[in-house]
Amino acid sequence: MPQGSVPDPDRRTIGQRLKRILFGAPRDIGDKRVFHRLSVVAFLAWVGLGADGLSSSTYGPEEAFRTLGEHTFLAVPLAALMAGTVFIISACYSRIIERFPHGGGGYVVASALLGEKAGLLSGAALLIDYVLTITVSIAAAGDALFSLLPAESANWKLPLEVILVFFLTAINIRGVKESILTLLPVFLLFLVTHAILIGGGIIVHGDALPAVASDFHDDARAGHAALGLGGVLLLLVHAYSLGGGTYTGIEAVSNGIPIMREPRVITAKRTMRYMAISLAVAAAGLTVCYLLCDVRITHGKTLNAVLAEDVAGRLSLGHVFVILTLFSEGALLVVAAQAGFLDGPRVLANMAADSWMPRQLAALSERLTTRNGIVLMGAAALGALLYTGGDVRQIVVMYSINVFLTFSLSMLGMARSLLGQRGSGRPWGKQFALFASGLAFCATILVITILEKFLEGGWVTLLVTGAVIVICFLVRRHYRAVNLRMAELYRSLANIPRVHKGSPGPVDPKAHVAAVLVGGYTGLGIHTTLAAFRAFPGQFKGVVFVSVGVLDSGAFKGEEAVESLRTKTEAELRKYVELMEGQGIPATSRMGVGTDVASLLESLCLLVSQEFAKVTFFAGQLVFRSERWYHGVLHNETAFAVQRRLHLAGQTMVILPARVGT
Repeated sequence: MPQGSVPDPDRRTIGQRLKRILFGAPRDIGDKRVFHRLSVVAFLAWVGLGADGLSSSTYGPEEAFRTLGEHTFLAVPLAALMAGTVFIISACYSRIIERFPHGGGGYVVASALLGEKAGLLSGAALLIDYVLTITVSIAAAGDALFSLLPAESANWKLPLEVILVFFLTAINIRGVKESILTLLPVFLLFLVTHAILIGGGIIVHGDALPAVASDFHDDARAGHAALGLGGVLLLLVHAYSLGGGTYTGIEAVSNGIPIMREPRVITAKRTMRYMAISLAVAAAGLTVCYLLCDVRITHGKTLNAVLAEDVAGRLSLGHVFVILTLFSEGALLVVAAQAGFLDGPRVLANMAADSWMPRQLAALSERLTTRNGIVLMGAAALGALLYTGGDVRQIVVMYSINVFLTFSLSMLGMARSLLGQRGSGRPWGKQFALFASGLAFCATILVITILEKFLEGGWVTLLVTGAVIVICFLVRRHYRAVNLRMAELYRSLANIPRVHKGSPGPVDPKAHVAAVLVGGYTGLGIHTTLAAFRAFPGQFKGVVFVSVGVLDSGAFKGEEAVESLRTKTEAELRKYVELMEGQGIPATSRMGVGTDVASLLESLCLLVSQEFAKVTFFAGQLVFRSERWYHGVLHNETAFAVQRRLHLAGQTMVILPARVGT
């Protein structure tokens, strides 16, 4: 097929046509504007990532207010605690964004500051979090929407939620920005209706404020008499902790930096600011309105539905307002599920790069999305939804535990790092106090939630997280065994004697050239290079080595990580060049640094094909003597993915086998 041509639409199979309709046409990787188009500005990032935090105001404050029971006078200090916690955690993650400008999610922070085992714990917790982000958002959306319908329609709630999970999986495979733009209008509708809901609730019941203030003192005295001061404080802390679902989406912004428009740090911090203000106002405002409007628990309705009906009773076209408010809640919660689809696959990709997860989870699809990770997140969320039957209160308990485990590890890592700066001359005291405060809040919520809700779903979260950690250890053990076997198999290749003195000169761009895709300077790379020349004797008059330095949690340890990685990758490529020049073969190299290996390799190969007209590409692929069911899962298909794309671009690529006995 000539370069730049595309398959004839009339020759596509039905399956291929359906795939194109659902997932969209492949993106033109040669278009230099494609990544600019995929990145998002602060406002859209607020929609796609910040919506996860804002939407939690639909179920977090409700759980906290329910826990107060008859002592609703504590709603005022509870609202203040909620708003304060939002701002403290957001401020902490704004500092984390500055420290980790390429993505400061909990996995990266814990790995870099506390070690790889703490990173694994945080990463496993995050994976469960993002699965449950999708689950709780969809389940809460169902609750909001079905609050508008008669009680007998509840049997249709779970089927609708299942359909929504399938829908979100499909649009996320199409691409990040497209999925956000699809849901943008409902986000704006939520902002407008809830501004009216909170403002209206305060205004409508404004004349009741003196009575509420008077009742507060009376109720406080009654509560003190019944529970004692310690009991009142414990109840407040208890309600505050069980309302921890309110803060669960804050971390998504720092983990989603890679999808943001440059300058990414400024964009991310602005997104965090938008989310913090909107979440604090929404959570605190709704909690106060529950108190002012004397909202009561009603079967089949959320507290927000009861509140909306109360406020709407004083408005013209009140029933329309209730419908729009609850519809916007349900719709925003669907938007919030995006955080799981945006950040979950990214965590999987980072862990795959560190050999904790199957490496193919880091590979990109034709739409430049981590399709495998998106599908996995969608399938897991569907399983959790069916297991819980869409019970929001149970899901929130399961969800909150790992959220605050991740928060606590991030706060601990940053506090420990800042403590180590004492005596360095750099300011550290104020930031240390900030992270110490954040750690205290997060650890308190974590411990109380586990103790209070262990038998109500907490044990499931801990069990599944433990299972993920065990699987990760088994995966890494397999990779290490393969690496050892490869090292033994190709140990002799590392010391190939030099047979040519001096330099054979530069690679002739008009001659037949072999381009070999390599990672570090390993036996596999050397084997692939030598095998290419053995398979085509006398064919190639030079060789170009192509490599990508992967910026992952293992490589990123500080501000100079990118330059350090670039230097390391160049040094590894220099060894390959020196090896082949020692055999009398002209050699050179081309490299890139980034997080998306398959994408960068393809781009580099296309640039090489423009520079060297007669080039044939080569890559190595492991072949096991005894194939096991998990080999296809653990060993990625990056070489085949790049081969397919290069073939579509009219380039020749050959994959050479490397036999392994494991």
